[in-house]
Amino acid sequence: MNATIRVGWRSSVGLTGDVLAALPVPLAFPLLVALYYDESPVPFLAAIAVSIAVGAAFRSVRDPAEDLGPREAFLAVAMIWFLVAAVGAIPFAVAGVGTVAHPVNAMFESMSGLTTTGATVLRDFSLHSRSVLMWRQVIQWLGGLGILILATAVLSEIGVGGAQLMESESQTQDVNKLTPKISRTAQLIWGIYFGLTGLAVAVYFLLGLAVDPQMGLYNAVAHAFTSVATAGFSPEPQSVGAFHPLIQWAVVPFMVIGSTSFVLIYFAINGEPMRLLKNEEFHFYLGAMGTLASVVALGLFLDPGATFGVEGTIRHAVFNVASIVTTTGYASTDYVEWAPAAKHVLFMGMFVGGMVGSTTCSIKSLRWLVALKSFKRNLFTAVHPEAVRPVRISGKPVDEGAIRDIYAYLLLSIVIFFLLTVVIVVDAERADLRVDEFEALGAAATTFLNIGPAFGDAGPYGTFATFPMTTRAVMIVLMWIGRIEIVPVLVLFTKAFWTS
Repeated sequence: MNATIRVGWRSSVGLTGDVLAALPVPLAFPLLVALYYDESPVPFLAAIAVSIAVGAAFRSVRDPAEDLGPREAFLAVAMIWFLVAAVGAIPFAVAGVGTVAHPVNAMFESMSGLTTTGATVLRDFSLHSRSVLMWRQVIQWLGGLGILILATAVLSEIGVGGAQLMESESQTQDVNKLTPKISRTAQLIWGIYFGLTGLAVAVYFLLGLAVDPQMGLYNAVAHAFTSVATAGFSPEPQSVGAFHPLIQWAVVPFMVIGSTSFVLIYFAINGEPMRLLKNEEFHFYLGAMGTLASVVALGLFLDPGATFGVEGTIRHAVFNVASIVTTTGYASTDYVEWAPAAKHVLFMGMFVGGMVGSTTCSIKSLRWLVALKSFKRNLFTAVHPEAVRPVRISGKPVDEGAIRDIYAYLLLSIVIFFLLTVVIVVDAERADLRVDEFEALGAAATTFLNIGPAFGDAGPYGTFATFPMTTRAVMIVLMWIGRIEIVPVLVLFTKAFWTS
């Protein structure tokens, strides 16, 4: 006897159709860029046509009687992230230029963009049109906006974690009371996102006028999209290293702000900055970034092969650590050439991540903070077994169930990370390619945790096109799973999800 499906999949498909039907709006921007530079608009027109057609088809199956509950939300989140990436790959494939002309590479580039990973398979940037390169930037900006939408509008509205995550990190129990409706709250947070993007455009463009003409309006817009989204794509093969040191310094605060809780930024803007300044996760996040940057700077000072000078050493240490910890993935120099000590510190930074409720990826600082405090509590209760000592963040007790979930997430993340490392090494051997262990570890961490560049051939000035096609296909799936925090995807493969 067949089990009855208890998931209202029609509502999930209908919501996915709504999102796909809205994709022509962001696709219109690179289309206008193509027309301005007299480039072919066909790649974007094709994507718009597919998006409208599939969106309409998906919307037609919606059943108004079905509610969007937690299960339907899990299914919709997974479908939206994958199908938007698939549509996003169309301009790369239709343009038919360079490595991204291959369907797997086009999907890799698009998934890397949407998940704000920033790993690229491009080899020769000069082959690609300005409009196609701008689409890479736009899709990353969409990915940053998308994760904020999920956190504030979709998940919190149906009670599967969005509001709870925001409450945990903002240390407030009234997230849903920021405004009468959570949708209005989402609009305010998106407004901050738009505002920060506009501010970044202005800052980069004005600095370009003052010190570096290469940072014109095109590059200012392109880098504003991906710095606020903590994403990391750049139309320049040398990333932010192509620009004046002042511009590199100017990018750092936007990366840091983009990986700060947007709920706390909202409070700070609206007259309650102490919520941010007193937040323990914020302190931990900045402290981790500062400590790692100091260690990297010391390593570069002691490295006889590094000839950056005092300012350059500090700048490259601060910039690249901030880029890694915030999971942005920019680079101010090719750190693959650094001494092993500095590179290993950068590798450690891949696992930190920014704050929950930001555009950042990776494990995130709040989970590490709770895990460390829980471990400290366990040491205390081992000596004093009769003691009752809750774990507190910014003075508020953390639910024991949440602590168990965090431990489970950390364990699952580490297991998947090591499994992906094994896949990379074994598949490289199968394809008769040489990938050393550290390069494999870096590639696994950077794709699953959505960081950006790694080490070796996959470094900041390299490309993931050197990995076998099968490895890249696996990386596509792992970027997808990692961006939406594992559970919303893995739960789809359980029988209980569909039938219980």
